[in-house]
Amino acid sequence: MRSSPGTHLWLAVIAVTSLTLALSPAGLDTYFLHRNSSNLHQLAHHPVRALLGSAFWIEDPADLLLYAVLFEVLHAPVERWLGTARWLFTVATAHITATLVSQQVVLLAIRDHDVPRSMAHVVDIGVSYGLAASAGILTYRIARRRRWLYLAAVLAFFLVPLFVDRTYTDLGHALSLATGLACYPLTRHPAHEKPVAPEQRPGAN
Repeated sequence: MRSSPGTHLWLAVIAVTSLTLALSPAGLDTYFLHRNSSNLHQLAHHPVRALLGSAFWIEDPADLLLYAVLFEVLHAPVERWLGTARWLFTVATAHITATLVSQQVVLLAIRDHDVPRSMAHVVDIGVSYGLAASAGILTYRIARRRRWLYLAAVLAFFLVPLFVDRTYTDLGHALSLATGLACYPLTRHPAHEKPVAPEQRPGAN
């Protein structure tokens, strides 16, 4: 936990918000989800809160254990490898980019009457965009002989739903994955690589 504080602090906040949802009376949980959604309505009226708040809630508190596992498998290794600042830059950029672009697609679809206007108020929360970004940049951490196999699996996982279901969420996942892959320059001189100290003479302190 000390080597990946951002990952575990983020997970702790999600645990608190999930507990809040689980203990909320009927109706109040829906209010919390809509208030913290990054849908068109919230982005138009409360853009900062929408972008920030949507990263700290999951729709079903029962999925908390699954997200805890995914955080340990994806976020924690990337944060330990790159350092907290570069990891946070990657996931934040992916979350913001994927949210804004996918919601712009929804706006255009509403204007073209391809989807109902109620899509402007749909619940759009969760941490999956950040996870997709970590999955993308983690490609460069995989040993070369297994890197292409890993990348093929990740591309299939995120792109097949995009072409089959074609939802705005699938588009957001694909954009987040692309953002993670595009952050390759951040992987140069990762945080865990320390310069080798010069040899000390025997007995030197």
